[in-house]
Amino acid sequence: MAVDLLGSDSQIRRFRSRLLNWYARNKRDLPWRDAENPYHVWISEIMLQQTRVDQMQPFFERFTAAFPTVGALAAASQEEVLKAWEGLGYYARARNLHRAAQRVVEAGGNIPDRYEELVGLPGIGPYTAAAVSSIAFDRDHPVLDGNVTRVLCRLLRLEGDPRKAAVKTELIAAGERLLARGRAGDFNQAMMELGARICKPTSPACGQCAVVEMCRAHAELDDPARLPTKVRKPTRPHYEVTAGVIWKGSQLLVAQRSSDGMLGGLWEFPGGKREPGESLQECLRREIREELTIDIEVGGLLAKVDHGYSHFSITLNLFEAMYRGGEPEAVECDDWRWIDPTELDDLPMPRADRRALEELSEEEGQRVPVLMPPVAAKERNRK
Repeated sequence: MAVDLLGSDSQIRRFRSRLLNWYARNKRDLPWRDAENPYHVWISEIMLQQTRVDQMQPFFERFTAAFPTVGALAAASQEEVLKAWEGLGYYARARNLHRAAQRVVEAGGNIPDRYEELVGLPGIGPYTAAAVSSIAFDRDHPVLDGNVTRVLCRLLRLEGDPRKAAVKTELIAAGERLLARGRAGDFNQAMMELGARICKPTSPACGQCAVVEMCRAHAELDDPARLPTKVRKPTRPHYEVTAGVIWKGSQLLVAQRSSDGMLGGLWEFPGGKREPGESLQECLRREIREELTIDIEVGGLLAKVDHGYSHFSITLNLFEAMYRGGEPEAVECDDWRWIDPTELDDLPMPRADRRALEELSEEEGQRVPVLMPPVAAKERNRK
């Protein structure tokens, strides 16, 4: 196995010593690096799934200010949790985190310190259970996130797709062999920090690496950044999507996305994906009938926003519309509301909808909300 290439026990001890000394001198001062607060470690690890540290930190500070303890998180409504999470994406993480907090409180309020208990909570898989148990409680579990995978692939000059079972087995074995038992929390964070700051995806700073002497990729390859093996990603499909700012008098209609689907639980301007041969206006009328069983009259285009998700991208076309008949029913959504425009800021909304509102506010030269019923808008424009 490739793990045999790591060297003798004395070489492994030297690797650990150099890595931990480097980490002690160079680790970033991050608000969740507090072994006395397992709750902060848990929140940070959930947020760091699919999100970089620099993007995540302001969301972490906002979220923990809103819910400073696991009890506060458990007691909150899902809407409050999603609002605090808004903008971070991958909202299933927030819903699972909320459910997990409720389970923890039901079991007595203490975050489990053992891998086997953590991995049974909603939203916590093998990696997150290993990270939380090691970082918060110093349990001897190696972690294998993207940064650590990159370090190990280069250290061992490990070819092949790291997502494949055979390669992952090699990586896990290497992590077990290298782990500084009794200091698993510091060691795992040191490996993650090395990958994030030195052994970067492109242009790795090998000259600044504390453990470069053990790295086979550095010694044997012209460019260590060839590893891990790059896997060609399929082209993301693109969709044209419509949404309606639907007025009934001075109120507008919002719909809550199905809780078991993408962006579940968020409130949005209702609409959907355009079908082949359909105009945007026809699409919006059809989607509103199918989703909410009402008829509308579609007006002008208010905003157009391009937005990307992990597996596809969209152009959101936001139209003004007027309610013309029917009683709304939540057919293809969880709920609906007629609201005053001033309530929009209080609702958790998808980033694309929020960006459309931001685009409107830039045009108006003021903060959201800028929406007003068409009749009021005409009166304002005459003044």
